[in-house]
Amino acid sequence: MVMGRCAACKYLRKACPEDCIFAPYFPSNNPQRFENVHRIYGAKNVATMLKELEPLQPYLRAQAVETLCYEAESRIQNPVYGCAAIIFHLQQQIHNIESELAKLRAEIAILSSNGHGQAFEIQLSTDQVHEDQSGSSSKAPNWFI
Repeated sequence: MVMGRCAACKYLRKACPEDCIFAPYFPSNNPQRFENVHRIYGAKNVATMLKELEPLQPYLRAQAVETLCYEAESRIQNPVYGCAAIIFHLQQQIHNIESELAKLRAEIAILSSNGHGQAFEIQLSTDQVHEDQSGSSSKAPNWFI
């Protein structure tokens, strides 16, 4: 299956068995990937999570490992907020762009109603500011930026 030991087995200083659960996701040429995940979650917890996923659907395990790696890297870079900081930052960007879009639409409406130029027909897929499920406008706090 894998030539030599995977990054997980090398890091844990153990022999890499033929059916090593880490081998497909943590190759020996990228040891930092496993080190980050191990540092945040622990090897035993990661192995337990991967074993609980359906073995007949390996793409689920691959997605889980990608998510764990991303979250671990985010948590190492920002120990307090982790990937939540990135999410809030992106939400703030969306809010700012939607506000700018609303201002531009209002400006276009004013110009078209004053008879300057031809009537504008704008069909955009984002006609309203996105609202969360509670119905209030979703504005991200500036804590993370």
